[in-house]
Amino acid sequence: MAEQAAQRTDDGARAPNRRRGRPPATDSADTRRKIFDVARCLFAERGYGAVTNKDVASAAGITPGALYHYVESKLDLYVQVDVDMQRTIYFRFQDALASSGTFIGKFSAMLEAAYELAEEDPAVASFVGAVRTDMRRHPEVAERLARYAQERDQFFVDIVDIGVATGEIAPQDKPLAIAFVRTVLIGLTETVSTTPGQHRDAIDAVIKLLRGTLLRAPSAVD
Repeated sequence: MAEQAAQRTDDGARAPNRRRGRPPATDSADTRRKIFDVARCLFAERGYGAVTNKDVASAAGITPGALYHYVESKLDLYVQVDVDMQRTIYFRFQDALASSGTFIGKFSAMLEAAYELAEEDPAVASFVGAVRTDMRRHPEVAERLARYAQERDQFFVDIVDIGVATGEIAPQDKPLAIAFVRTVLIGLTETVSTTPGQHRDAIDAVIKLLRGTLLRAPSAVD
């Protein structure tokens, strides 16, 4: 059939067949972006188990059948949304890390970047929290995201290694510092990141703690 025949480019070379019904590249990129955005919001609000492909397609303004032009399954969509979100987060974190040469400066800048991102798109922080719950509830999600979780843990290790190199963290305290970084970042996400005022106070408290200005020695008691 003519519509299935390979087309020729201007120089006469045979161009590959386009998959029937697949949207043009520009429309495809825009639709993919919309699918990821609405899926992130739905997963953040309801969790993996309660969201269907039909829900995502409806929110994105496409048919359920069209959704399969972009993802193979709901699990595939979930993983792609997580990878896309983590890429956004860690690009911002890398920019923040470049702003200082010390562990305290880098970690403080990273906390500020997390706050700004949560302000711009609250669904990002909500989705991060939902992912941890979904990994506990759904083994297939945990299995697919395990590699990416390991990469995120390595990011924590790399930050602490900077502190060890600058002398801010004693080598023997490296495991404690890694636990501290992980606890702060995860704790902020799961407890206060969707409440701007509390999120701001929590970040200010952590930064003051890092700089040694939050706590003082107790006053002498008679």
